[in-house]
Amino acid sequence: MSDSSPLPPVRLHPEAELARAALSTPLLSRAARLARWAGPDTRVDAGGGLVEEQLPAAAELLGLSGDDAAAYASEAWRVAVDAGLVEITDEEAGTVAAGEELALLTGGSPHDVLTVWRSALETVVADASVPDLDGLVDAMDEGGEVDFSSLDWDPEAEAEFLDGVLGNLYLLTVSEDGSGVAPVPLPALAASMIVPSDMGEPTNDVLEQVSDAMMRLDDQFRMLEPIGLVEYQPVDEALMADGEEEPAAPMDDTDVSRYGMVRLTPLGAYGLRARLLEAGFEAPAVGELADKGADVLLDGTAHFGQSAAQAEIEHWLARREPLAAARELLAAARGADAGAPLRRLRCQQALSLLGPEAEDALREVLDDPELGGLARVWLSERGASDVPAPSQELVFWLTVDTLAAQLQAEGNSEELQALVEGLAEQHSGFFAAAWRVEHPATADVLEAMGRLHPDKKVAKEARKAAFKARSAHGG
Repeated sequence: MSDSSPLPPVRLHPEAELARAALSTPLLSRAARLARWAGPDTRVDAGGGLVEEQLPAAAELLGLSGDDAAAYASEAWRVAVDAGLVEITDEEAGTVAAGEELALLTGGSPHDVLTVWRSALETVVADASVPDLDGLVDAMDEGGEVDFSSLDWDPEAEAEFLDGVLGNLYLLTVSEDGSGVAPVPLPALAASMIVPSDMGEPTNDVLEQVSDAMMRLDDQFRMLEPIGLVEYQPVDEALMADGEEEPAAPMDDTDVSRYGMVRLTPLGAYGLRARLLEAGFEAPAVGELADKGADVLLDGTAHFGQSAAQAEIEHWLARREPLAAARELLAAARGADAGAPLRRLRCQQALSLLGPEAEDALREVLDDPELGGLARVWLSERGASDVPAPSQELVFWLTVDTLAAQLQAEGNSEELQALVEGLAEQHSGFFAAAWRVEHPATADVLEAMGRLHPDKKVAKEARKAAFKARSAHGG
């Protein structure tokens, strides 16, 4: 995932709702309970962990039982320390006191609570990248340093792998045609990190790597679920049984959910976006442009998906009077630069949400060569009277402008191809007139029509028109 281009915008839940979710996560709530339980008699070891003899009491406090109770209590304590809920007052004596962040969980703002949760999240993500502790102990030399080569484990590579998986999960969740609230199959996430995009049928070696990655991710998502980042359905243990053992029940090989399913929670979307921003990615959130000018709105939503752009525009319009908003949008839509057609397309989308209160603003630009076409469309769609008929020149200019915007927004999409075919079919002399249109994108649009039209004769006509346009306009 590259940080050179913006990610799709995410729709975040309100901070108050996210803060409530953070407080109710098993791991943070356990950490807070331990922080409130800690007192003068609590002792920690040199690494800040609870001394072994106090783990049973901590586990009992948390209502934990079984073989893993002490490990879960130790994990919650470590989160409490790292998140600032507990402060080590004397390292030599191993004494502790309540940390400054503990009071924020009950008396702080939602943003304060989320800040504490994010610190806890970083601890868990870091832990999820570490192999089993038994292996670490075995790999320690006499000086207490870990021999990573003997572990066949690269800490940086492992952290980057998990970051990449979480980034891909974020993309699948927030993209316009992504999974949204639907869970993502674990094999798909593993494959997204292993299988090259240009590979046809994966080789056996690649499939084995995907299988190994799935098992690593199964362990990691089990760790990440208690902090509220994801909802996770683990890999069916029957799939990992010894090949000689008979399964307890018949297995359905077509049930993909048996291979693990993961869903990013609303709290997880908030947390991953924060991590992506810190890593230098451009990760917009719907609603961020509500208090910006129309120029920022139109440029900012230029490459949003249709529904995300609609939501952002609705936020923006909700803060403004319709007539003033229409005038500001129209003024921002002017221009002959490369991004202007797409700005005008977003302007049309915004204006479509306004009622008759905006009519005066549209009538004021009827004679504007760049805005007169879209103004006539808006007025006609609302049954307004006395709308002057457009000249043929204006019709062709608006057509080129619309196609240029669609090219910028969607590239060579099927929808654009259908639009191109429809235009050529409805107007037999389209290319003979279109090359004369005084629009900066005329030649580019005609070249695109030549690429997209399936009829070789029509495509050739479009390319000839593009050549004429470049010659005529010095392009």
